[in-house]
Amino acid sequence: MRQVLKVFVLLVWIVPLAWVETLGATDKPFVIGFSQATTTEPWRLLFNKELRTEAAKYPEIELIVRDGQDDAQKQFADVEEFIEQRVDLILISPKVAGALTPVVNKAFDMGIPIIVLDRDLANKRYTQFIGGDNKLIGRTAGQYAVSRLGGEGKASGNLVEIWGGMKSTPAHDRHEGFAEVISKEPGIRSLVVARDGDWKQDLGYEIMADALERFDKIDLVYAHNDPMAYGAYLAAKDAGRENGIVFLGIDAIPAEGVRWVHEGVLTATFLYMTPGAEGIRQAIRLLRGEEIQRRVTLPTMTIDRSNAEQILLRHGLLSDEEDDKTEEHSKLIAERPSMPASQSGGAQ
Repeated sequence: MRQVLKVFVLLVWIVPLAWVETLGATDKPFVIGFSQATTTEPWRLLFNKELRTEAAKYPEIELIVRDGQDDAQKQFADVEEFIEQRVDLILISPKVAGALTPVVNKAFDMGIPIIVLDRDLANKRYTQFIGGDNKLIGRTAGQYAVSRLGGEGKASGNLVEIWGGMKSTPAHDRHEGFAEVISKEPGIRSLVVARDGDWKQDLGYEIMADALERFDKIDLVYAHNDPMAYGAYLAAKDAGRENGIVFLGIDAIPAEGVRWVHEGVLTATFLYMTPGAEGIRQAIRLLRGEEIQRRVTLPTMTIDRSNAEQILLRHGLLSDEEDDKTEEHSKLIAERPSMPASQSGGAQ
């Protein structure tokens, strides 16, 4: 009887201890590694901010963020570090597809879930992709361009296209979607060969400055993001030729692209949502054992003078006084007379 009692007492102590150890293991936070391509662009900074804000809502995760510093080799090393740390999940927005695909495949083959954000890879060996439909955005921009240049079947004008990173999938998709629409309009002439603006405002300026020197007449600029479109506008303004040119960009960050549209600097911008917050939400679902979709496509919309003000007001970025000044500035731009070709700064 005494022996039975000893066994019972031991069980009373051992079982709770085992339960506490198990509870401790389950309470350990999930570790998520996030590899960002760069933080040199405003869109990327917003991307990181939204991702961190969403992650802060979930105490069960620990987030490790690494900046690839616009360098594919650095980003490759960052993912290698996550593999060595045996993180529970990797989020990655690759700078380029080719250079980053092998290390992502390596992590995936080792059983680490991979969620690819914004830019796709060379193959589909990952868990999920989240991003906008860049071909759709390109087509939408193309349709808008056609409408501004005379309408379907009648459109005519000279076009400058400023590419984003030419090794990235979004740039190719934005070009292909746009070209799909524009190619149906024989009156629209593309003036320059593809040049890499690398998503940077200063490169957008240089590409546009070169085009202005070479061509007397430019009717429309299609840039693969808003900073490059803004750089192109500044180049045209410095040459005294901004009046009468349609400037189209992509991203629609409220404090940047949408504001430029409202001020009459850009004609339109097309929304390219950051996938940061959705990336965290999908990661949480997966880590909790829920099923997730193979591909999540984020919505887009066109922002021009018809709705830019509403968006700025919604984000608390426009006061009545600013609105009055913007209206005054926009009228001045609209009323400015076009300069004669002899003063326009370049010959074709």
